[in-house]
Amino acid sequence: MPEHSLDGNLIAANAEQPIARTHAQRTAFVGRTLRGPLNKPIIVRSFSDFQQIFGGLWQPSPLSYAVEQFFEQGGRQAVIVRVANGAQPVTISLPCRREQLKLEARAPGTREFLRASVDYDHIPADDVQRFNLVVQRVRSPGSGRVEEQEIFRALSVDPRAPRFVTAALVESKMVRVRGLVPTVRPDPTLMAGTNLPVGYVSSNSDGNDGRPLTDYDVIGSVTRRSGLFALEGVDELAFVYIPPLSRTQDIGASALMVAGKFCREQRVVLIVDPPVEWTTSGQVIAGLKALDFYNDTAVMFFPRVICMDRLRGRNEVFGNGGAVAGVLSRSGEVVAAIVNPPEPEPLLRAGAKLACEVTHGERVRLATHGINVLQTVRSADRNRPLLRTLSGGASGSSDWAYLAPRRFALFVIGAIERGTRWAVVEPRDHGTWTRLRQQVTTFLRELRMSGAFASVAAEDAFTVICDDRVNEPLPPGAGSGVVNILVQFAAIHVGEYHSFMISHGTHASTVKPIAVNRLESSLPVTAELEQEITLSLLTDRNTARLSVSMN
Repeated sequence: MPEHSLDGNLIAANAEQPIARTHAQRTAFVGRTLRGPLNKPIIVRSFSDFQQIFGGLWQPSPLSYAVEQFFEQGGRQAVIVRVANGAQPVTISLPCRREQLKLEARAPGTREFLRASVDYDHIPADDVQRFNLVVQRVRSPGSGRVEEQEIFRALSVDPRAPRFVTAALVESKMVRVRGLVPTVRPDPTLMAGTNLPVGYVSSNSDGNDGRPLTDYDVIGSVTRRSGLFALEGVDELAFVYIPPLSRTQDIGASALMVAGKFCREQRVVLIVDPPVEWTTSGQVIAGLKALDFYNDTAVMFFPRVICMDRLRGRNEVFGNGGAVAGVLSRSGEVVAAIVNPPEPEPLLRAGAKLACEVTHGERVRLATHGINVLQTVRSADRNRPLLRTLSGGASGSSDWAYLAPRRFALFVIGAIERGTRWAVVEPRDHGTWTRLRQQVTTFLRELRMSGAFASVAAEDAFTVICDDRVNEPLPPGAGSGVVNILVQFAAIHVGEYHSFMISHGTHASTVKPIAVNRLESSLPVTAELEQEITLSLLTDRNTARLSVSMN
C-alpha cells in the first residue's frame, strides 16, 4: 500500500483498505533522565533500550524507575520525553593552531561521553580549509566501546563553502558548533604520544545535569513543542504518565490540570499517582476533595508500590504510575480483539508489593469515589468493583465514569481517525465523502456483529454522516480544505450515545465531542432524523456543537 507522510503520520493512499482493529498501547513518560535528547519523543521497547538511550536508573530520576516497573509489569512500548532544568552540554575543543573549533553536545548532561577525530584523508595537499571529522559516543570516559558514530567528510572552515562546518553539523544528532569558526582548519588528531593518526579528543568535563524539575519544566511550551507538548501528534498513545518531580515531591496542580486537558484533546488516558501523603483509605477520600481534580480521561490507583531500588540495594516506596501503565497495557490487545472484553484485574506481578493493605470494604468505598485499588493476589470475588475514571460526576456521559467503556470508545474513534487520514490527499467532493461514509460504516457494522453497541437495536447502533451537511465542497484546484466526518454510536448505558466530529486537514487531524442540540444531547441521529434536519457546524473552545433546524 503506497503511503504519504503528514507531520510524521502515515496515511493510507485510498479507502479500499478496511479500518484496522488495532488498539493504541504505548505509554508516554515525561520527566528527567540521565542523558538523551531533550523534548523529543523516543520509542523504547525494553528497559535495555532505555538504558542505551537515556542512561538507565538514576536516583534523581523517578522516571527511570517508573520505566523499569512498566516493563516488569508487562508494558511493551514506552515513549520517553526527556526534560531538564538548566542542564548544560559537554564540549569538545579541537585545536586549530592557536585557536580552537569548539563543538557542543546536542544532549546536555554530564553522562554524554563524546570524542572526536580529525584527519585530512583524500583532501588535496594544497587545500588548507577542508578536513574530515568523526564524532563518537562512547560508553564511559576512556572506553573503546563505541555506542554511536557519525562521519563528516570534506568539511570546510570557509563560510562560503557548500560544506561549511556549522551548516553541515546541523545534520548531526550528537554535536553542533558553538561560537565562531576559526579561519584555520582543525589540526589532525594523533594517537597520544605518537605521530600516528587515528587519535581522539575527548569531551571536556564541563557538562551539568541541571536542577530538580518544576511543574513548568514538565508542562513545557506549545510553540516550542517541549515538555508534555512534545507528545502532540504522536500516534498510538494509550496512556500518559508524569512521574513525581522527585522521590518526595508530587507534580503540582498546574501540571495536573494542563496534563488533564492535553490528554482529553489527544484522546489518551492520564495516569495520576496518589499523593505521597495518602497512606490510608481515609486520607484518600479526604484528600480527593482538596485535590479537586476531575477528569473522565484520567485514572488513579491506590496505594503506592514497594519495589527494589537496585541502586540502593533495598526496597523503596514509589509512585505506582509506571506499574499501573504496565498492568493496563497487558489488556490493550484484548480491547481491540474482543468487543466486550472482561474487566482486567489490576494485578501486580511478582516483585512489586503494596505500600499498605486495603480491605474489601475499603476497596468498594474507594471505588465509589473513583479510586481503583491495586492487587497482588487474584480476587475470588466476581462482584469486585469495576475500574473507574476520575470523572467524579463531572462527565456528561455515565459511560465515562468507568475505564473499560472509556477505553473502548477511544479505541473506536482512534481507529476511525487513523483509518480515514487518506482523505487529506483526496478532492473535497461527494465521491470522497461517499467512500469515507462507506468505509466507516463497514467498520462499525463489523463491530456491531462482534457484539458492540448491544444496548440498542441494530438500526439504531450507530450513524455516520459525511456529506454537505457537515462539509463544504471545493471545486477542483481550489486548494486544500477540511473534511468532516460525524460519527455517533450507542453507549453501554441504555439511551446514551457518543458523538464525535473527526476533521482531517492538511496540517492536522482533530477529534471533538459533538452535542446534538435537539431536546437533549444524547438524542440519536437516526436515518429518519437525518432526512428531516440540516446540521451546520459551529466551533466552540473544546466541543463542536451541531445546530439543528427543521426543514
